[in-house]
Amino acid sequence: MMPDLSQLFPAESDIPKNYQLDGMIDQREYLVNGELVLWNGDLAPVKSPICLRQPDGSLEQVILGSTPLLDAEAAMQALDSAVTAYDMGQGPWPTMGVADRIKHVENFLNKMKLQRDAVVRLLMWEIGKPLADSEKEFDRTCDYITDTINALKALDRRSSRFENEQGTLGQIRRVPLGVALCMGPYNYPLNETFTTLIPALIMGNTVVFKPAKFGVLLIRPLLEAFRDSFPPGVINIIYGRGRETVGVLMESGKVDVFAFIGTNKGASDLKKLHPKPHRLRAALGLDAKNPGIVLPDVDLDNAVSECVTGSLSFNGQRCTALKILFVHRSIVDEFLERFQAKLATLKAGMPWEPGVSLTPLPEPGKTEFLSGMVEDACNKGAQILNPGGGSTLKTFCSPTVLYPVTPEMRVYTEEQFGPIIPVVPYDDVSEVIDYVRNSNFGQQLSLFGQDPTQMARMIDACVNQVGRINLNAQCQRGPDTFPFNGRKDSAEGTLSVADALRVFSIRTLVAAKDTAQSRTLIGSIIRDRESAHLSTDYIF
Repeated sequence: MMPDLSQLFPAESDIPKNYQLDGMIDQREYLVNGELVLWNGDLAPVKSPICLRQPDGSLEQVILGSTPLLDAEAAMQALDSAVTAYDMGQGPWPTMGVADRIKHVENFLNKMKLQRDAVVRLLMWEIGKPLADSEKEFDRTCDYITDTINALKALDRRSSRFENEQGTLGQIRRVPLGVALCMGPYNYPLNETFTTLIPALIMGNTVVFKPAKFGVLLIRPLLEAFRDSFPPGVINIIYGRGRETVGVLMESGKVDVFAFIGTNKGASDLKKLHPKPHRLRAALGLDAKNPGIVLPDVDLDNAVSECVTGSLSFNGQRCTALKILFVHRSIVDEFLERFQAKLATLKAGMPWEPGVSLTPLPEPGKTEFLSGMVEDACNKGAQILNPGGGSTLKTFCSPTVLYPVTPEMRVYTEEQFGPIIPVVPYDDVSEVIDYVRNSNFGQQLSLFGQDPTQMARMIDACVNQVGRINLNAQCQRGPDTFPFNGRKDSAEGTLSVADALRVFSIRTLVAAKDTAQSRTLIGSIIRDRESAHLSTDYIF
């Protein structure tokens, strides 16, 4: 059962010493051209989703510190630094051998690991992510970097050979694209950001990186690691409002790669600013409305467990969360009964509390937004089924099971990105197939059932609509070696450990006619190590 919300938030004295903050973090530094530059302009306050109970009983949202509100001029300095470092592909970083670039990234990883405690603590305080999930995000990010290094080694080994086709000798290697602008999401401000940032860097691009709008202070412990691990200008980190910084970067036409995880509207607006969109490579992770589809012949215990976890992990603030559940009418009553029983076991509280599942939300105005969706659904015939559902207090929103949900309701098509669980009864799977086909989004779906014929029909009907179909399991990104993509308004490009290396690079070919003269020339270049690019060196 949900606790009394009036007792949810703690007094300062209730916070365990290990998780208390060491004062406010007033950050003025940002990274440009290998230097931590001091910003003397305005600062943006950073609020925690955590509120503290005051002696008079009132609740006060914690101010964690502040970050620089850079202007367009400062942002352009960072971009120009990246452009200079790339030097039209002739800079030290893009021309550096793969083995040497790997050493720089390994050096950064070693320095990053020393900041684990600081980053984990800020993940909890900045975005309300539970301790275990914060630790998992940090460790998974480190593993992702290691996997990326190993994938690049394997790619380089495959690329070190020459091919002979129709009398033509050729060596195909991947080379960088140019200057990348990387922007990550607030729900995974470390992991999802680094799944584009690290591949962009290791493939030889130079980067301007703007941290997420929430979860921004947690990059601060890594600033010196970035500075000390890469040549000047290779990685530049800026802060501030997107409309005052990012817009001018795109308008300059100097950005070659745009890596963005956010809304499809935001991505479209920014791409339109680029004066040469045909030259802009984009890697985008965008909105999703992933359905969970429960067929009549199903293992209900498994379906309920996966649907609760899939819809409410990190309060449903995941692009891969289950955002709407379609349950066959013949089993919907039993499904809902078991779902509510499972939901009642979830613990609400502060991120550092053992076993906590439901925590405050970091986005300003989010509880009001979610309340509006709930009110709209209730006004159009839905009911709140679970005790305490629909309740909010400051930054906390209780999970809310809505049933029956119909197409007229906002929550039927609009992504809630929060702990609202819309449940739709259906009689024939054609109704669900129509929903999937007509949806503006196409990231993933989960399919729950045991009848091979029915499951096969659904797979065949949906495989051309979404990027991934999960059988009797919640939607998810991992393993990171699997492709992560989407259709329609949900994504552009494919990310995984290996795919990301391809996204941030392009194949280039050195070719010659297969003659004795060509063989002598190429052999001499390779033997005397005249070229960093044309080489048969083998990285172990």
